[in-house]
Amino acid sequence: DELILICLCEMSIDLLVVLSRFWEVWQDCATGLSREERAFQYVLTNATPGDPDSILEAFDQWCSKVEFISNIGPKKGKILDRLLMEQSPMTVLELGAHCGYSAVRMARCLPLGARLYSVEMDQRNATIAEKVIRLAGFDDDTVELIVSPSDEVIPRLRSDYGLETVDFVFMDHWKKCYLPDLQLLEGSGLLGKGSMILADNVLFPGAPNFLRYVRKSGLYEWRIHQATLEYIRGIRDGMAELVYQGIK
Repeated sequence: DELILICLCEMSIDLLVVLSRFWEVWQDCATGLSREERAFQYVLTNATPGDPDSILEAFDQWCSKVEFISNIGPKKGKILDRLLMEQSPMTVLELGAHCGYSAVRMARCLPLGARLYSVEMDQRNATIAEKVIRLAGFDDDTVELIVSPSDEVIPRLRSDYGLETVDFVFMDHWKKCYLPDLQLLEGSGLLGKGSMILADNVLFPGAPNFLRYVRKSGLYEWRIHQATLEYIRGIRDGMAELVYQGIK
């Protein structure tokens, strides 16, 4: 009975993904806008410029009631908020800006003088993210958007951006990139003892190779923050919190 239930749940998730993709394609054709652009139009109309919380709330309203977008969302976002306020990092790296939600969420929690480097490979999404970040009131000295694939940016963070180490890394891009990008950060010497990495969606859609490596490497103290998928109830998910211990 349990196996049948699991199979039915997996079928339901697959059907949900197919229907969601069909709806997205239909909406793209009908409006001439991507779902991220549709969300931005709603935010632009309903949020207060210069008020980060108002912008996040508008995104959450759209994503929970109109059209799903894979932002971190308010529930997992509170975990991110807490970790940032506890760590008070001065240098933050975001891998996967998408439409700017998490960049705004993080920037509002950073101490004075801190800087966030947000990486997004998709030019169309990066254009939206830039508008969202500036709408929230954060200038280029606080949030710098880098439009390029993460595996090209990470090796250049020292030479092109003057970074010695990063205090906090938030991963929310392609899950298949989590492990190679983590290893790039290690190999580039960008992780210092105590550097924190928070990786979203490690249970759904999942990043098994990443988790396996973290568990076996011995380089990290780590834990999983259990949660559900953003804006969707009933789909189990989680975020991996890693604290780099250095080479032993």
